[in-house]
Amino acid sequence: MADLKVVSDAKGGSFYRDHLPLLGEQGPGARAGPGGLAIGDQVNVDLDLEIVQSLQHGHGGWTDGMFECLGTTGTVVGIDEDHDIVVSYPSGNRWTFNPAVLTKVNTHATTAAAAVEAPSATQFAVGDLVQICNDGERIKLLQRGHGEWAEAMMPTLGKIGRVQQIYHDSDLKVEVCGTCWTYNPTAVTKVASSDGAAIGNSSGERLSALLKKLFETHVSGDVNEELVKAAANGDHAKVEEILQRPEADVNGVFAGHTALQAASQNGHMEVIKSLIKHSVDMEIEDKDGDRAVHHAAFGDEPAVIELLHRGGADLNARNKRRQTPLHIGVNKGHISVVKTLLGLSCHPSLQDSEGDTPLHDAISKKRDDMLALLLEHQADITVTNNNGFNALHHAALRGNPSAMRILLAKLPRPWIVDEKKDDGYTALHLAALNNHVEVAELLVHQGKANLDVQNVNQQSALHLAVERQHTQIVRLLVREGCNLNVADKDGDTPLHEALRHHTLSQLRQLQDMQDVGKLLMGLGTPGADKKSSASIACFLAANGADLNLKNKKGQSPLDLCPDPNLCKALAKCHKERNSAGVMAPNAAHIRNDQESLEECMVCSDLKRDTLFGPCTHIATCSLCSPRVKKCLICKEHVQSRTKIEECVVCSDKRASILFKPCGHMCACDGCAALMKKCVQCRSSIEKIVPFIVCCGGSPPPMPQPAGFMNNGSRDMTRDIQKLQQQLQDIKDQTCCPVCMDRLKNMIFLCGHGTCQMCGDRMTECPICRKSVEKRILLY
Repeated sequence: MADLKVVSDAKGGSFYRDHLPLLGEQGPGARAGPGGLAIGDQVNVDLDLEIVQSLQHGHGGWTDGMFECLGTTGTVVGIDEDHDIVVSYPSGNRWTFNPAVLTKVNTHATTAAAAVEAPSATQFAVGDLVQICNDGERIKLLQRGHGEWAEAMMPTLGKIGRVQQIYHDSDLKVEVCGTCWTYNPTAVTKVASSDGAAIGNSSGERLSALLKKLFETHVSGDVNEELVKAAANGDHAKVEEILQRPEADVNGVFAGHTALQAASQNGHMEVIKSLIKHSVDMEIEDKDGDRAVHHAAFGDEPAVIELLHRGGADLNARNKRRQTPLHIGVNKGHISVVKTLLGLSCHPSLQDSEGDTPLHDAISKKRDDMLALLLEHQADITVTNNNGFNALHHAALRGNPSAMRILLAKLPRPWIVDEKKDDGYTALHLAALNNHVEVAELLVHQGKANLDVQNVNQQSALHLAVERQHTQIVRLLVREGCNLNVADKDGDTPLHEALRHHTLSQLRQLQDMQDVGKLLMGLGTPGADKKSSASIACFLAANGADLNLKNKKGQSPLDLCPDPNLCKALAKCHKERNSAGVMAPNAAHIRNDQESLEECMVCSDLKRDTLFGPCTHIATCSLCSPRVKKCLICKEHVQSRTKIEECVVCSDKRASILFKPCGHMCACDGCAALMKKCVQCRSSIEKIVPFIVCCGGSPPPMPQPAGFMNNGSRDMTRDIQKLQQQLQDIKDQTCCPVCMDRLKNMIFLCGHGTCQMCGDRMTECPICRKSVEKRILLY
């Protein structure tokens, strides 16, 4: 390539100066894409790593997986609309590049004649890194007259070596795979000297670009440079020899790193043992605040972490981003590092500069294995980051159902599921707001979340789902019995919100909705818009939303509805619902709940009629039950399936009462009230369980068998108040006295404590004003 500078204008042929190709392009005639590249071309990345990373901004960016591109020839497989180049590599990966970082490979030099046109010696210099051609047939052809080919050279195919000497005929003497061979210069490809990743691939080591300078072999006379380079290369004998010199400093720094940091990242155990033997300081930090243990975590070296721990290294050390080695292990996906650190009792819930714990990072990276591992080692679910999100909030925000399932199964205290952020949002609010249906279902069914919790604006989860027109969330919350008439700070109910959002097009669709029965089963008719606010309004009205509640402006929901057809439809839905349930004020609501509980949880078409054993739950119909291996309600293995038949006494109704302890369901509720013994096995009845409770619902009031005592609930209110007071006392004892938000997990020598985030910022105790000499983290 050449840099061109216009000195003066001159007369020329029939072309314009603006039409000349840009620097590096092949000219307009050969140009098939940016940089003269066309689909099918072979390309290399020959620039230094820092330049490549800079040029990639706005062109797909740079990730760690792209290190394979350095020193490897790829094939152009596409040119996108932004003129970026899509390149495929032998690994099967495809990466998008700025065309400025790519160099087209001359693929025509495949004959002996082409081999004569070898690059001049000026293209290579002693010390350059080169990659040997990986095509065995081609390299045999190219080696004719250039040192020839020997079968012993076969292991060098595709490997990276270093130029040791350049002969007068431009042939290269290359050190590769521990020996030296002579190569035709066209049989090798120059690799950027900063390509630390390519070097690592040739030796099976995982190296960071941060350490790329450590592999240059020239010696400057600096003893620190020699020591760090030898440590990075794993040259144990050289390290021992250097440490014997009087001027050697075991903690010396070169290129921003110590010998211990370089050896730790690359897993050189013997070198580390030598450095420890010479009393190396394990807590020296580089420019990013990373210590040797951070480098070991970055390089996926669990054995090194164990060795450093035995040498006294602090496994909870934090870098300038406040990240511990555990944070790095989780973010890099190194499960063995995470297991090792947790096994060595490192703190599982320290926070980085963003307030994120390793739990937050595991949820973001969707690493369920690491999440479960952290929870097994008592990672704290309640710790919040700088945005106020605890682990449950974070999983709901990210829409990660598998993480939510694990978190709910490991909740140390059940009320955590309803913990609020500073703005009053619970995990259910976040799931409803972002339309994460599966997460919301888990919170409702597995977490037993309170459906009617309100945020600072007095909005429930239903308000948010209606506002965003998330119909599946609306259906879930209504079916599970949420309060349809909760008012927000303006006095608006979800029905007010729905009618405020409807449009004329949705009103036209609503004219076709004649079957109110279908509205009771779902949102609108099959032809209706599923996101229609008018359909949502009809669904709410059909399930019991009050049409006459007024907001703070004195408006009822119907006052917000200018269309008379929609008003009639809403009134019809509400009337149909009430007429279907005249037995009691909320009979229709109870009936809807019972209908949903009686539906088969698999097919939703037939009624539940199969009793699972030994858990005694009823979850499916008899057709679906053989497919169920675990109970859908309690997840216990199903060992027996019994179809529920008619009452054996009256033969008039279906059996609906479960007798305990025998576990038989053989009588209806009327007959069961008269029994003292099971009519099937003659065992005494100690307790009866209604059908609806076996389906996972709440028990209705019903008669008990003769002689069976009902405990009643006269003192229930008093017990609840007592438990609430005890809970508040517990919170007062465990809550940080500074922020009143996070749990107290740091103690000072004076005996008082705060949370870690507050304690790290303090120089004196906020309670007794004594100077903080030491901070002790609670596990």
